[in-house]
Amino acid sequence: MSSPYNRVLLKLSGESFAPAGQRGISMEEVVDIASQTIKAQKLGVQIGIVIGGGNILRGAQFTAGARSIQEATGHYMGMLATVINGLALQDALESLGAETRLMSAIKMDGVAEPYIRRRAKRHMEKGRIVIFAAGTGAPFVTTDTAAAQKALELECNILMKATRVDGVYSDDPETNPHAVLYNHLTFGQVREKNLRVMDSTAIAHCMEHDLPILVFNYRTDGNIERAVRGETLGTRVDSTPMTPA
Repeated sequence: MSSPYNRVLLKLSGESFAPAGQRGISMEEVVDIASQTIKAQKLGVQIGIVIGGGNILRGAQFTAGARSIQEATGHYMGMLATVINGLALQDALESLGAETRLMSAIKMDGVAEPYIRRRAKRHMEKGRIVIFAAGTGAPFVTTDTAAAQKALELECNILMKATRVDGVYSDDPETNPHAVLYNHLTFGQVREKNLRVMDSTAIAHCMEHDLPILVFNYRTDGNIERAVRGETLGTRVDSTPMTPA
């Protein structure tokens, strides 16, 4: 089996590194994600990963009501949390035999390479799984937007957002059992329905440059590989209107 994609950007939330409802890092969870990612890469696709830090610290939440910490400082703290997650994922991938590089948008030469677009592309062309940490390096920007920007900079064919639910729903499926799962949406529908696919800036970037998004459940074993293989799962968001049945 092969993949219809040459290069993909996988967006992982920090919460994917912790057991459901908990915080911190569970290396069992991290190794499981690493194993799925390596299987997907063996389909012949180049993989870059943008990771969040919510399992450790989410900057916006941390500074809510905390007058002693400026909001920008809180965002920088959240970016550093993504570097911690990146180090954990890098070691998990390498323990399974993968070649990796961890690149940070905030310079920290002791633990990660600085993010340089051409160098990142070269690493991916050489078969290395590249992990992008520290978001964009600037506050007030989510890791969703960082993922969209990296996918566009690196000329990825698709942005894949791994979540803990099966895709995009009409409402929160964890609180509303009658929520409807969408198999396909246009960027316009995402905006009209105000659906929580990614933040509005990330959606705008993808819409402007016609970069498709796939939202799927990484907790189902093998789904990262299925997504990269191009199988139908989750919710695909692009500019193509659905053809009436």
